[in-house]
Amino acid sequence: MKIAGQTALVTGGASGLGEATARELARLGARVAVLDRNLALAERVAADIGGLACGCDITDTASVTAALDQATAALGPARILMNVAGIGSARRIVGKDGQPAPLEDFARVVGVNLIGSYNMSRLFAARCAALDAIEGGEVGEVGERGVMLFTASVAAFDGQVGQQAYSASKGGLVGMTLPMARDLAQHGIRVCTVAPGLFATPLLLELPEAVQQSLAASIPFPPRLGKPSEFAELACHIVANGHLNGEVIRLDGALRMAPR
Repeated sequence: MKIAGQTALVTGGASGLGEATARELARLGARVAVLDRNLALAERVAADIGGLACGCDITDTASVTAALDQATAALGPARILMNVAGIGSARRIVGKDGQPAPLEDFARVVGVNLIGSYNMSRLFAARCAALDAIEGGEVGEVGERGVMLFTASVAAFDGQVGQQAYSASKGGLVGMTLPMARDLAQHGIRVCTVAPGLFATPLLLELPEAVQQSLAASIPFPPRLGKPSEFAELACHIVANGHLNGEVIRLDGALRMAPR
């Protein structure tokens, strides 16, 4: 799919990997809606890239529907969805006090990262499936209508101590990728997932410099933190490469996380 001229939605677009993705999409000529719970930050990014800021809670159907309506009215129907919004958690199953981890913490992380991403995707897919197919496909191909990206994590495969909720939520996205791609194939909508490793996001950059250097040194090559721009470039390549579908791509410099 040619990105130029298309409307793209980026959840979690106000910061980190989402912001980088929104900026790269805009650079490539897309009309970008920056969706985020933090509307003020979303407005800052949108102003920089000539896009639209939409307050959006991906776990709330009414909020997602309102954001989709707002983006469609301002920018036109979207064919690209970048699911980047997510939250983290680190909690041992049995705490130092001997008490079990609260179930609410597990449910909260899975609710945002997995169920929220599914909620956003199902509502986007229904609208995208109703659009006309893009002209210019190969003879015999179902015309393409859209592309969706999920953001998982290497924690889906080698989660560390205390990452049960986070790993489960990201593993759910990995497991959902192929069946969703198969499900939406009849509508000409592709689905892929990127599983990033250690990236220089605002949250990670808040750690002490010594900790950042230690994390970077754990990456085989290149021995540095990933750049958000590198995530954004891969996300946009997935949109542009019409044969990428149902695939999960690790973007981690050959990193495999240690138990702790």
